[in-house]
Amino acid sequence: MIRIHLDTDLGSDTDDLCALTMLLGWPDVELTGITTVNDPGGIRAGYVAYALELAGRRDIPVAAGAEGSFGGFMVPLAFPDYWPAPIERRPSPPGEALRVIADGVEAGATVVAIGPYTNLAAFEAWHPGALRDAGTVVMGGHVPAAAAGYPPWGMHDDFNVQQDATAARVVFDRCEPTVVPVPSCLKVTLRRRDLSRLRASGALGKLLADQGERHAVDNGRTELPAAFPALPEDLLNFQYDPLACAVAVGWSNVEISELGVALSIEDGLLRMELDDAAVRMRVVTDVDADAFAEAWLSAVERASVTR
Repeated sequence: MIRIHLDTDLGSDTDDLCALTMLLGWPDVELTGITTVNDPGGIRAGYVAYALELAGRRDIPVAAGAEGSFGGFMVPLAFPDYWPAPIERRPSPPGEALRVIADGVEAGATVVAIGPYTNLAAFEAWHPGALRDAGTVVMGGHVPAAAAGYPPWGMHDDFNVQQDATAARVVFDRCEPTVVPVPSCLKVTLRRRDLSRLRASGALGKLLADQGERHAVDNGRTELPAAFPALPEDLLNFQYDPLACAVAVGWSNVEISELGVALSIEDGLLRMELDDAAVRMRVVTDVDADAFAEAWLSAVERASVTR
């Protein structure tokens, strides 16, 4: 049994819900707990609880974590109205999220962060070295550069890192995470061709399909493939967070390289540059996109519950 603790900013980009659903349906995975980050008043924790209810999984501990950021937000928080009904907030007592992370680490869970790393940096201050010893996977980072035909997104598009660059520097320096960077994630996508399987799988799959379509319209995804020929014509979104979660559970169809990465703060943002003389970092550099698409869909179908 593989144990996972998920730290997420679910409720903004729709790929967080895609990642959570995948973990719920992945064989031999136990979610020891879920914490939320950048979560004023527990709004994100409320979204998580709603999704777990659709999946029939009220047994998983959920705690609302940090509302703010050590280094200041790069962009204001946003909560698109992609939900079929108003969602009740789920605030938590101060420190509850750190206790849920600690319970997971004590149970042998790998910690995977698919939002800004504020909770992880706070936990590192509380229990130095615990995340390094447990094993940590983070979605974020902007090296190496994207391959030809993909959007040339870099430092300013690296939301999870830059939304709390101070926390990211702590986690990169002290927790030795496996890094799943933005450029590698551009190869894995949610596509319009996936919608029929999602909607047929049950209530949670239908919610993923509906959110994916609305997100694509709101973010102009229909215009990207013409400009970037490596992307599929029916692109809806990128599967950043599901890929990070697949790496955390040990999915093997990725290439992980040890790269020298130099870190520096520039105008409040964290710059990452390849440098053979720098400290080595485990970075996902390639992925079998077709294999991932099928693995993700199959896991979602297992997790979704018809209501």
